[in-house]
Amino acid sequence: MGDPRTRKTYLSLLDLPVLSQTIRVFDLSPIISDILVIVSEDDLINCRTVAIDPYNFSKVLHLVVGGATRQESVCNGLNFMPEDTHFVMVHDGVRPFVTDKMIHECVASASEFGAATVAVPTKDTIKVVDENQFSVETPNRERLWAVQTPQCFRRDLLVKAHHHAKVNRIDVTDDAALVEQLGVRVKLVMGSYNNLKITTPEDIIIARAFANLSGILENV
Repeated sequence: MGDPRTRKTYLSLLDLPVLSQTIRVFDLSPIISDILVIVSEDDLINCRTVAIDPYNFSKVLHLVVGGATRQESVCNGLNFMPEDTHFVMVHDGVRPFVTDKMIHECVASASEFGAATVAVPTKDTIKVVDENQFSVETPNRERLWAVQTPQCFRRDLLVKAHHHAKVNRIDVTDDAALVEQLGVRVKLVMGSYNNLKITTPEDIIIARAFANLSGILENV
């Protein structure tokens, strides 16, 4: 299975694995009742022994085996949700800079509108390109936001969106887009440019700089 310490999920950030830092924020949030951690089948043991058990989290309900895609993984998680769950929050395990403020505001918006996601206005000019990578359109940057997580939904709405996607063979990159396929509008909640998703070697360097310089992980 390889050394788990070399995987981005378990890289050290302020002396905790990245995933543990992320779980910690949700575990301490008074608005969160239960946490499901979705992980690949071959990583179940690593996840539990490296990122879960050593830190005595009180709200981790299950480790759920994920699917071949993000969409399938979230769907698997929904199947483990208690029947009396009213709202579901989906978050990337490698976004450790999520804050309790983001969690609260996202849940509040989902409570009002049914669906919400954290996002930030894009700083860069965005180009739409053709198949040969020539620019064909420049959208108005003032109308463009970069979507992050967490994303929060009424449970029944998210279940319906996943069922609709499965029946119609729709494959999208996040759950907000799935809900939009039902014609439901998703409310955007202001996130943070520090709410970094750690996906490349450069990202962990930036993340450690954020953590060490600003103490952002102490915000809970």
